[in-house]
Amino acid sequence: MLRLPRLRYLKPASAAAAAAAVAEVGPRAVLVAGGTDLLPKLKRRQIEADTLIGLAHLSELRGVRGDARSGFELGALVTLTEAAEHPALVEGHPGYAEAAGLVSSPALRNAGTVGGNLCVDTRCNYYDMTYEWRRSIGFCMKKDGDVCLVAPGSPRCWAVSSTDTAPVAIALGATVVLVGPDGERELPAAELYRDDGIQYLAKPAHEVITALRLPPADGLASAYVKLRRRGSIDFPIAGAGVALRLVDGRLERVRIVMSGVGSHPVEAPAAGELLAGQEPTPEAIAAAAELAARPAKPLDNADLHHAWRKRMVRVVVEQALQRAVERARARRP
Repeated sequence: MLRLPRLRYLKPASAAAAAAAVAEVGPRAVLVAGGTDLLPKLKRRQIEADTLIGLAHLSELRGVRGDARSGFELGALVTLTEAAEHPALVEGHPGYAEAAGLVSSPALRNAGTVGGNLCVDTRCNYYDMTYEWRRSIGFCMKKDGDVCLVAPGSPRCWAVSSTDTAPVAIALGATVVLVGPDGERELPAAELYRDDGIQYLAKPAHEVITALRLPPADGLASAYVKLRRRGSIDFPIAGAGVALRLVDGRLERVRIVMSGVGSHPVEAPAAGELLAGQEPTPEAIAAAAELAARPAKPLDNADLHHAWRKRMVRVVVEQALQRAVERARARRP
């Protein structure tokens, strides 16, 4: 049986106090809310910590505010179940609600949070194992080793971003609210990530995500399609988040962002530009999906064969585009 290490638990009075506590304790401190990804990693000694800074008790980080007309603000502690089932959010930004509802399993969505899924650790077959297994192969660059075992000649780690909600948040143009010892700032969701399997977040470790802000619907239609081995539990083999607007039968503002195909959520701007101004015919959507798959670089570090996963990227993008177009047409008077 895997057991947690001995830990000290701190219960700060606010998000700002939590940020200050992490900054004071240093790298052996980690923030915890739902803990659905963190606690198993602590048990496997993938993350070494001696202090947990708790957030789950902070009422300021809860609740869904706003509506489709004005935009939504989701507290970072809103559970994925709450986001997936919130009626106004399902109506205004169905792609985001869809993505939240596809994370892991019902039990874990009841505990996992909006902020936690944005920050979920990158994954790799050589990393997401017990300490004894990792030691038997000499460890990997992401933890305790100095070589990326999936790409031994590479100077960097290629662990995969597996957040389901970030692609849709980025496609919608969402922002995140961050609190640190020096105050609050707002950052586009796309700028939260770095293309690095180890240092995958662009924010300092001590900053706390307090909210996710989604824009007014304003004619936007969104969708998320997830490919995984099973119908529950599993992380994405490939995921595609899409947001678009349909005006007079032609597409505007098409954004396509993928998960599970790189160390950060991968946007395909060329595919969006290809569709801009076009009628969403099956041929146009298929061509855009083919173009979107080009920046996806799945490696042999996740479930199933990487060459097959590469081919499936085009499929999930095409399905997400088709679904978003159907929703855009259904909204027209």
